[in-house]
This record gives sequence, structure tokens and C-alpha cells, in this order.
Amino acid sequence: MSKDHHHHDHAHDHEHSPEEIDWRDNGVKVIPGNQLDPNTAQTPGMNRATAINNARAGAEKIWAGTVTIHANAKTGVHHHGDLESIIYVVKGKARMRWGNHLEFTAEAGPGDFIYVPPYVPHQEINASEDETLECVLVRSGQDPVVVNLDIEPVEKPEGVLWKDPIHK
Repeated sequence: MSKDHHHHDHAHDHEHSPEEIDWRDNGVKVIPGNQLDPNTAQTPGMNRATAINNARAGAEKIWAGTVTIHANAKTGVHHHGDLESIIYVVKGKARMRWGNHLEFTAEAGPGDFIYVPPYVPHQEINASEDETLECVLVRSGQDPVVVNLDIEPVEKPEGVLWKDPIHK
């Protein structure tokens, strides 16, 4: 991809007023849902696909894509380095397990948001036996950091109610 670097960065150059920026090429981008890129870091048990990144949309600080987990499947344990992740459940039933021994668990369904802080070892599980779990994923950075971990889970994870700290 031959992008003129000066052209790409000039929107952040204070010498140019907004009237001088070519908004046609440096404005809103629509990425059709059937044109996502599966060529991104993967974890066993799930399929990630990139919608928004620098190469596809010019994004500099965030990454967005989709995650699909087949019925009754679970992912390998992993973390995303110093990145923050937000998962929005579109369809299905997600069970998250996290902790040094995956000792904590919570569930989320369609319309729910899940926040995963940096470095948290976690595993996504499709809690449905017959429905695919479909999610939208947003991360705080461009690097597709996925550190796959070899963690032996504890047998019975401790349930954590899906509530923010204010409403304990």
C-alpha cells in the first residue's frame, strides 16, 4: 500500500486549517461487514476479523473487529498486553473466565458490554450449546497483541456478579 506519509499525517499538522484538509480521503470510512480481514492474531477456539485499523481505515489509536465463537466452544487462555479491550455481545451467551487460575467467572448476553483491562489472563466461552456467539471487539491500540497462555484452570470458578463497583 503506497500511502504518501505526509498526506496521511497532515490532518494532525497544525500548519493546515481544517478547510485545507482533504476530507474525501481523510474523513469518514465505512467498512462493509462482509469485507472484514481475518488476517489478524488468533487464539484457538475463536475467529477474529479486523474491521478498523490503520491499514484499512487510517485509525491510529484504536482497533475494532468481530469475534465469533462456535457453539459449546471455548478459547485458549490469553491476554492482550497493555491494551484495554471492550467486547459487545451481539448474539449468543458469553461466559468470561479470568484470573491467574481462571478462578473468576461472569456471563453476558446480547446488548451487554464486557471490559477487559490490560494483562488480565482470560478465556471466552460460548455458554450456549447450539448458538454461535457473535461479538464486536474494540481495543485501545493498533498492535494485535495476543499473548496465548498455558494456564491450568481451577475446577469451580468463583462467580462474580456482573455489576459495576458502585452497586455492590
